[in-house]
Amino acid sequence: MITAADAVRLRRRYLLTAISIFVLDLGIMVAFSLTSGAWGNTWRTIGIGVIFLLAVNWTVSRWLFRPIDDYLSGHLPFDAIQRRLTQLPLLTARAVGLLALVIWAYRLSLPWWAEIPPGAVLLLKPTIADFSVSLVALAIFYFTFTYFAVSDYLATLCNFIFERNGENLGLFFGSYRLKLLVALIVISIGPLAAILTDLYSYEGERLRQEIVVDVASVIMGVALSSFFIARSFLRPLNTLSAAMRGVSEGRLDIRAPVTSNDEIGAVTGQFNTMVEGLRERERIRETFGRYVDESVASTILERQNDANGEIRDATILFTDIAGFTTIAEYLAPHELVAALNDYLETVLEPIRAHGGVVNTFIGDGLFASFNMPLLCEEHPCAAVRAAIDIQRAVNSRTFGGQGVAFATRIGISTGPVIGGSIGAGQRMSFTLLGDTVNLAARLEELNKHHGTRILVSQSTHDACGDEFAFAALGKLAVRGRSEAIAIFSVDPNKQASNEGNAP
Repeated sequence: MITAADAVRLRRRYLLTAISIFVLDLGIMVAFSLTSGAWGNTWRTIGIGVIFLLAVNWTVSRWLFRPIDDYLSGHLPFDAIQRRLTQLPLLTARAVGLLALVIWAYRLSLPWWAEIPPGAVLLLKPTIADFSVSLVALAIFYFTFTYFAVSDYLATLCNFIFERNGENLGLFFGSYRLKLLVALIVISIGPLAAILTDLYSYEGERLRQEIVVDVASVIMGVALSSFFIARSFLRPLNTLSAAMRGVSEGRLDIRAPVTSNDEIGAVTGQFNTMVEGLRERERIRETFGRYVDESVASTILERQNDANGEIRDATILFTDIAGFTTIAEYLAPHELVAALNDYLETVLEPIRAHGGVVNTFIGDGLFASFNMPLLCEEHPCAAVRAAIDIQRAVNSRTFGGQGVAFATRIGISTGPVIGGSIGAGQRMSFTLLGDTVNLAARLEELNKHHGTRILVSQSTHDACGDEFAFAALGKLAVRGRSEAIAIFSVDPNKQASNEGNAP
């Protein structure tokens, strides 16, 4: 929140920045008087600067800043002062440039109508060329100095508003290219034009003194102007660069203040929009990750515009809790949910550890895949290892606050699997389809008829070779298939014995 003291401080700083051109003007006048020795006219040349660059400029600047002051005081919304805010450097500099034309027209015309002290060579009548070039060059110089000084102030003001109210510029009237051009003219072409005009307009002692004054004024003016020009160009770039560096380090909570009224400011605004999009994308990914596996969420996001599915050999694993309906009858809903979440967390760990992906939860069971969508080498063996580890983990503990014991049935099948986004309208889901998926689900169901805990298909058995102790259960008819298939069981306890006897 912006306090009344903050508003006063910011207004005072702007007004001091706007009239800071008087300090530079005073320095030029002192250098001129020292070189020419014409101190008798100093009261005229400095006095008109006091009137216009201090009094009139202060009054105009107060008027220009009034809408911004009303915003800082809480009387206007930010949108109402954006145009004035982004045009503040130009409006202030334009007023100073017009005042400079009046001041220097008066000063340069003094030799035509004022009394000239004897020996004041620099106060002799100037040539028309020198008068014209000096008048235009000085007006442009005063304009440029003020523009970049106020631009530097604008960066501070915008940064302050951003930090206190979170508001950023959304209107941009400045031109980076034009700023560079004006800076080049003022720093190099302007001084050069003034000196060349002197060379073609004067000679002798008058030429020497004119060049000395021009060089002294240029050194002082360019030094001060370069400071504000450099800050005006570099501060917004440094701000944007720091924000980009933060994003490259993974920090998506960054929002850069827009401190420039030109293309750099527009790019900074677009950067903020981009980061907001990345932040939203990451939020969606994290939200997906709470309901589906992260790799599935990544696949959905990466393929959201791809209507084509993908077919790949994979191994599918289905799990289910034996007798879950009976267990659910004597547990309170919150106890049942707590036990089930505890159980599923236990089942998830082996699947992820062996490179599998949980596609979805189905009631008290789950549907996992190996090698789709996440690549997994030797996926049939990885799925069987995961099943064995699941059985060992589930059989060795109870779940939930009531200590409920669960028995798990698992079906595994290997073969071609189709993966893709399925749905209609705005409701889509990434899922796996095919005979391999159906067979794994049927094998999980067959466990209850054979008193087994893990059943695998012929394809999974053949792919694993002799790595596991399989028991053939013969060929059986499976719902959904016209031909009988060979099925095999895996005893996790017998497997453990084999592993213990291995050399």
